[in-house]
Amino acid sequence: MILLLDKTSPKPGVAVVQIKGSIHSGPDCRRVEQEVEQLIVAKTNLAILDLSQVTHIDSAAIGSIVRCLTRMKDSGGKLCLAGCAGMIEASLKLTRLDKVLEVFPTAAAAAEKHSAAS
Repeated sequence: MILLLDKTSPKPGVAVVQIKGSIHSGPDCRRVEQEVEQLIVAKTNLAILDLSQVTHIDSAAIGSIVRCLTRMKDSGGKLCLAGCAGMIEASLKLTRLDKVLEVFPTAAAAAEKHSAAS
């Protein structure tokens, strides 16, 4: 399945990247990282990766998420995940990434918590 990315901005400084398909090593990982890099250039405060329509991730995808987290933190922003279920949720728990990143049931919940904390 082709990886599809759709970016929205529910409020100023917040971007949701809806990812659809499978994230595998190589071009898929680079696309996700490039998308987050564009958000950093645009001075986004909070990047939410919505994984609710992602069917599979591999270890390279986990590495890409960590790189995105590091880049966002280094630029003064935050990165969180939303909609993780099934294999995606299990992979995050196995790698303990769920202890490092905030994970929300939905992108809307992540955006709401961020606006409440501001």
